[in-house]
Parts: sequence; structure tokens; C-alpha cells
Amino acid sequence: MEFFDFHHHKTYITDGIYNLDIEQIPPDFPYSIGIHPHDIDINDMDRQLNWVKNMMFQNCFAIGECGLDSLVPIDQKIQEEVFLKQINISNEVKKPVIIHCVRKFYEVISFKKKAEQPMIIHGFNKKQKIAEDLLANNFYLSFGKAVLYNLSLQDILKNTPIDKFFLETDNEDFKIEELYLKVSEIKKISLEDLNEQILENLHTIRNG
Repeated sequence: MEFFDFHHHKTYITDGIYNLDIEQIPPDFPYSIGIHPHDIDINDMDRQLNWVKNMMFQNCFAIGECGLDSLVPIDQKIQEEVFLKQINISNEVKKPVIIHCVRKFYEVISFKKKAEQPMIIHGFNKKQKIAEDLLANNFYLSFGKAVLYNLSLQDILKNTPIDKFFLETDNEDFKIEELYLKVSEIKKISLEDLNEQILENLHTIRNG
């Protein structure tokens, strides 16, 4: 059985969404493309945004990862400007947004009203209250390796509706199958049903 890896950085994984780094050449399998907060070039933002727009080829699944990060040295207002412009690109090309967020969840939530396409928080690993607030605002959550050992995150996933999450390896060195096995145990459903549900969730966000 093949297991879809919602967000990864590995060119050898073709059943998933490859995160295309800034200025990379797109692969011939599904990828996402965006300007990560730490990659923003304040002297050349227009060129970066044009690069994103020009990479909207057939295999482009989503815009991102993009978002807000309190730990990078880029001014918050500039981050917000670049984030909003990528949301606008998402609206234009009708593709979902994969979001990177560090300590700026409520700011990200405030941008939801600007988005016409689904928004997914990748690598979610925060508290129950943040999860609840994101879900209440119709975000999807994508969970990664921390689910294998973090008991509080396992509880959050247990309480996350099955039609509102994805699973990913990000840049961690482990097999996505391990995560599917753990989540099938947490959610008390078969691997086959879990896999089918994830694919259905993908179909939902792909079609807005």
C-alpha cells in the first residue's frame, strides 16, 4: 500500500507533495511552491513572487510553505505582506496554501478571511487550544513525526476530525508508514480506511 506524504523535502518520494525550495526547478511529481519566511529577500521580493507565479505548472499542488515566523529576522510587517501576496496567488490559481507558522497562530488565523482556498498548517505540534481554534476557523492540520512519541499531540490528533488532517515526514528521517500505523492505532481505524480518508481529504482541498 502506498501512503501519501503531505509535506516532504525528499526528491526520492513521489507519492506526496514535495516542498520546492526557492529558485529550484520543479520535479515531475506533485510539489508545493512558496516563499518561506526565512527566505524572504527584502531587496528582491517582487522577483521572488514572480518566480512563484511562473512555476504554476501541471504538478503544482499548493502554494507554500509560506506564513509567519516570530524567530526569523525579517520584519513582521514584511512577512505579513509576502504572506498575503501568496494567499492572493492561491486565490488566483485556485490552489490550497501550506502554512509554516511559529508563534504566530492567531495572526495566521486573522488572514483566513482573505483566503478563498483551503489552508493547511504543516507540522502541527502545539497545544489543544490552538488546535481547536484553528479547526474552528476551518484550517486543516498536518501532523508529523512528533505524533510517534508526544502523548499530548496524540490526544489532539485523537480529537481532530478525520476529515481535517494530513500526515507528513517534513524533513525528518523516518518512513511515513510508521506514522500511518500509529495514527490508525490512535484513531482506531484500519490502515486502509485511514489511507482512503487522507486521499479523500486531498481531493477535497484540491477542489477548494
